[in-house]
Formats: sequence, C-alpha cells, structure tokens
Amino acid sequence: MKKHIPNTITCCNLVSGCIAIVCALNGNPSMALLWIIIGAVFDFFDGMSARLLNVSSPIGKELDSLADDVTFGVAPSCIIFNFLCGYHQHNMFLPFVAFLIAAFSAVRLAKFNLDERQATSFIGLPTPANALFWGALIVSMGDKLHASSAMMWAVIAMIFISSYLLVAELPLFALKFKHWGWKGNEVKYIFVLTSALMIIAPVAMGMGVIGIAATIAWYVLLSVVTNKRN
Repeated sequence: MKKHIPNTITCCNLVSGCIAIVCALNGNPSMALLWIIIGAVFDFFDGMSARLLNVSSPIGKELDSLADDVTFGVAPSCIIFNFLCGYHQHNMFLPFVAFLIAAFSAVRLAKFNLDERQATSFIGLPTPANALFWGALIVSMGDKLHASSAMMWAVIAMIFISSYLLVAELPLFALKFKHWGWKGNEVKYIFVLTSALMIIAPVAMGMGVIGIAATIAWYVLLSVVTNKRN
C-alpha cells in the first residue's frame, strides 16, 4: 500500500489543477487560485512522502511533472485567458497567447527532470511560483487592469517575460535548509521574513493577495542580486 501513497498525493495535485481550470474558465479566479494553492500543498507532500517512505520511482517523477503542468501551467493560463477575454476590443485570437504559460511550464518541467544542477537550487522560475504570481495578480488587480486597453498590452508583455523566466538560465535559490544556523542561510531567512510581511500587510490593509505576487517578484529580484554579489 505505502508505495502508492506518493502517487495518490500527486493525483490529488492533478485533480486540484483540474478544478482550478474549471473555476478559471467559469470566471472565478479567486477559487482557481485557492485550488492552485491546494495543489501546491499536495505537490510539497508527494515528494516528501516518497522520500520518507523510500518509495521513489520513475513513474512517480513523470506523474509529478504531468500534474504540475496541469496545476501550475494550464490552470494559470486559463486564469489569464479568461481575464484577457474581458477586453471587449481585443482581437478574438489574442487571449490564446495566455497558453504560452502552459507550454513553457511543460518545457521547464522537462528540463528540471533532466538537469542535475537543480538538486539544491533552481535554474529558471519554478512553475508553482509562476502560477501563484499570476493567480494573485489577476485576483487582486483584475478590475484595475481592465481599466484601459494599455494594461492589456502590459499583461501580454508580462506573459512573454514570464515564459522566458521559466526556461531562462537564471539561478534562483531554493528554500532548502541543510542546517538552521544564520551563516549560509542569510538570503533564505531574509526572504522568509520579508515575504511574511509582504503577504500579511496587504491583507491587513484590505488589498487582498497582491502580496503573493509581490513576493514572487521579490524572490526573482533577490536571487539576481545574490548571484551578482557572489
């Protein structure tokens, strides 16, 4: 029985992504974001359970990538697609640009499976971070972004930037602690503390979950600054 536990958790991630897609296409980005977050929780525990139970398998690795592309690639693409459909003056084909996120997420996941350099850090933006960024941005700023057609083109530009970051040769730190001391973990502790403030403060001020999107942007910026310093 225990060898099936990690794959069952992975399938829960996939199902969460499917529900997020339905919510997104039905015009409910808040619920879509919630199910993406639930999927991210399952994604965290499937790998942990496989290591704890010592039942890692090649099929589990492939299943994990499939589930991740559904939850963190297709689901945020659907959120963006539905959002772009809200611009009445757009070209009927323009919203489909959103699905570049799904395609580049699949490429990023395939690269991750083959890239041995990413055992303790990431190269390219992780798909869960990208999905959370888009979900939080649309949920918190959707109405304001719909205020002008210029914002539509800004979102289109961000789709291309986001797609590039997924597959870019950009080293990003991972929140994996080999020990709990300050030395060697300075950047990680700084990120955790500042991120907590960035997420909690907007919620307390009634600004919604925009802090999640800001935290992902801060994660990329902090990684770039750290890399240049090193």
